[in-house]
Amino acid sequence: MPGTYLPSEYLPVLIFIIIAEAFGFGALLIGMIFRPKKPYYEKLMPYESGITPTGEPRYKFSIRFYIIAMLFVVFDVEAIFLYPWAIVFDKIGIYAFIEMNIFIIILLVGYIYAWRKEAFEWD
Repeated sequence: MPGTYLPSEYLPVLIFIIIAEAFGFGALLIGMIFRPKKPYYEKLMPYESGITPTGEPRYKFSIRFYIIAMLFVVFDVEAIFLYPWAIVFDKIGIYAFIEMNIFIIILLVGYIYAWRKEAFEWD
């Protein structure tokens, strides 16, 4: 139809988005209006699992923490690549098998390098 810029299939999605936005803002507005407003010292304190906070809240982590976190992400990505490959292993052939072996060897070399540099040591 000339002159219409919104396909009719998207109209229910648009209505759903408008209702979701109205519900979200409405819930926030009702909460702001009806919630109790009696602040006191204990309520305004930072929450640390019910324990009274001690010390400085800004604690500097060792760089080893970030290195271990990055290594964890790298090996998780490896696992993400291995699952779909394993599912279609019988259909992809020898070429993909060789590629995956090369991928695993590269990650293994990186793992050995990190191990020798003592990146996994927490102390």
